[in-house]
Amino acid sequence: MITEIITEHAVAILDRTGYSGACFLMMLESMVFPVPSEAVMPFVGFLVADGRMDPGLAIMATSLGSIVGSLLSYALGYYGGRPLVLKLGRYLFLNPGDLNRAEIFFHKREGTVTVFIGRFIPVIRHLISIPAGTGRMPLPPFVLSTLAGATLWNSFLLWLGMVLRENWSLVQRYTHVLDIMVVVLGVVCVVIFLWRRKKHF
Repeated sequence: MITEIITEHAVAILDRTGYSGACFLMMLESMVFPVPSEAVMPFVGFLVADGRMDPGLAIMATSLGSIVGSLLSYALGYYGGRPLVLKLGRYLFLNPGDLNRAEIFFHKREGTVTVFIGRFIPVIRHLISIPAGTGRMPLPPFVLSTLAGATLWNSFLLWLGMVLRENWSLVQRYTHVLDIMVVVLGVVCVVIFLWRRKKHF
């Protein structure tokens, strides 16, 4: 029941907002906002499977959102530096520990490949653009590696959404199991979030 409600509402919102809504959500995903691509792109895949979105346009829109969000984070790091990032991050649920991990990941392997790989790693992909900015990574390779990584990741999640939608009748047989998993995952996420807030602030 919970899974069905979440799915129906998510698909309905994306259906109403269309490509611009998907673009906006993926822009937030590429910044420090807590909007995971795993909670957006599969539902875009639902709409593609239902014939309500064109796959090519969906990928273009979401990749554009990823680029815009990444550029904004890059600019924040480039012009504001770490102090400004941490100051603004307090209001956007940014965990300083997560930022530290993203910075370590970037500075260990500075370059195009680092940013590309970072787009596939949870947490890191939200923040990798910031150390790229503070580290003054040249803009052209940053944009190209971000575009390549984001497009591949978005396409993969969209494809998963399409497969899930096409087998939805099978999924519905096990919605009670999914409901339990959603509740448990939600509780775990809340506990982790509160623990991190207490630890770092």
